[in-house]
Amino acid sequence: MEIKQKTVTRINPKTLAAPVGNYSHVTKISGNADIYTFSGQIGTDSNGNIPEDFNQQVSNTFQNIKHVLESQGLQSDDVIKVNIWSIPKIDWDHFYVLWNEFFGTAYPAMTVGYLSALGLPEIQIEIEIWAAK
Repeated sequence: MEIKQKTVTRINPKTLAAPVGNYSHVTKISGNADIYTFSGQIGTDSNGNIPEDFNQQVSNTFQNIKHVLESQGLQSDDVIKVNIWSIPKIDWDHFYVLWNEFFGTAYPAMTVGYLSALGLPEIQIEIEIWAAK
């Protein structure tokens, strides 16, 4: 009996322009992988408070993503898709520092959307992840 191992391949096809940011156009999962979907994570601190500062919410959100992944025995390399929902314009200089620290160069697929509101008035950003292991 053959047991297949999970393989994640991140692809930027030559038939498309290069990504405009730090993400991959295609993320392919091969083998015997479990797929995890996570509810969107928001910028609460460890006490459940939501700071007013947008960049602090972004920083807290990445910490919460790290914790939710760890709760399932996963790490950043297992993330295959990221959906980012934001109300204000994202400070990409701040965001990419955290993104690159978190993902290194194993960039997952990414979608960014700007909305007029999220689930609560104080929430300014929500990041949803998908993972495979």
